[in-house]
Amino acid sequence: MSKPSARKPLVLATGYETSLTRTVISAALAVIGIIWIAVYINLAEDAATYTPGLGKKPDNPIPFMADLEKWNFLIGFGLIFLGLVIAAHKKTPLGRGRGVVVGMLGCFLIGLVWIVLYYFTGSDSPIPVMKDLGQYNLMVGIAFMATGFAYATKWE
Repeated sequence: MSKPSARKPLVLATGYETSLTRTVISAALAVIGIIWIAVYINLAEDAATYTPGLGKKPDNPIPFMADLEKWNFLIGFGLIFLGLVIAAHKKTPLGRGRGVVVGMLGCFLIGLVWIVLYYFTGSDSPIPVMKDLGQYNLMVGIAFMATGFAYATKWE
């Protein structure tokens, strides 16, 4: 491949320029955020919420995560929202054309469903992440909606 042709941007059949790097980074951030929350809930949450004097102390395979306690949710959801906001750029498939509408409406609906589901199930929810977040579920739902507005600014 000659140097001039190697410098050309990736252009899809639709005529849009696509940044594969930006797309991969946005997807990776969202996946890492989901994994972060899942690892905390499954491995470190018992050690983080342990109260001395109430039975045997649980194993702590990830001490730094147990020390962060509920901040792990902020880190995980922050990575997810950052990935979604990066995906709203016009050089990613979700940042142009129909992708903007899908991203915008998807974030709005996820936020709305998150809040409504929290109100229906309450603080003693059987849903793992919701029962741990308590009133912070409202912030998560509103953050999804705010991310939807990041897509709305790209809509043409």
